[in-house]
Amino acid sequence: MPAPELHIDGAIASITLRRPEQANRIEPDDLAVLADHIAAVNADERVLVLQLQAEGKYFCSGYDITRIGNARTVNFDAMANALEDARPVTLAVMQGSVYGGATDMVLGCDFRLGATGIDMFMPAARLGLHYYGRGMERYVSRLGLDNAKRLFLTAEQIDAEEMKAIGFLTHLVPGDALRGTAERLAATLGSMAPIPLLGMKKHLNHIGRGVLDHDDLQRDMARAIGSADLREGRAAWMEKRRPRFSGQ
Repeated sequence: MPAPELHIDGAIASITLRRPEQANRIEPDDLAVLADHIAAVNADERVLVLQLQAEGKYFCSGYDITRIGNARTVNFDAMANALEDARPVTLAVMQGSVYGGATDMVLGCDFRLGATGIDMFMPAARLGLHYYGRGMERYVSRLGLDNAKRLFLTAEQIDAEEMKAIGFLTHLVPGDALRGTAERLAATLGSMAPIPLLGMKKHLNHIGRGVLDHDDLQRDMARAIGSADLREGRAAWMEKRRPRFSGQ
């Protein structure tokens, strides 16, 4: 069965789930593949944006429930955590519905774009599965405690409008506008100065988790203050032109 595929085009990378016949469910071997793709993107300093996308009717139906408890080299939570901690800014681009563990993968992304007509649910309690810590943290930090309880404890299925209302989606657009919206957002992000873009993404996530490292923040702020990109940004602003950032 086709494994998730990584494609890198300059500043923008994409990971595509390619198992539409099985609603793009995640198999045990996929976890290591996804973790390796994220590591490859982290190591490529050209990449500023990582898109998670899928083929077919569904975005992802989550982890294969028949394989829960089977041996694997990478755990699902480790892969989902790696996605949240990825160096680039991350976009989940959902052309279809998202279920189970895939909802946590999506919440690990910085921007979450969905097409009208999709839905989501988290069936852990219905399956007898106790969810892992950082996954529940992501639900609470993105959606609030009450909505996290509602989705985890009742396994309620909600539609796209409700997903947007509670913060699961950052963007809700018609299906035929989804790809263009994602491309414009990725291009906008890719045009920013890399040092503050990636630094602020990292520190905002740490603030959201309550684990901000103030010394690391000060180092990143000092690096930006002394950067050639700050000088370029200031010059471009004064000259009313687009900046040409180098990441230096």
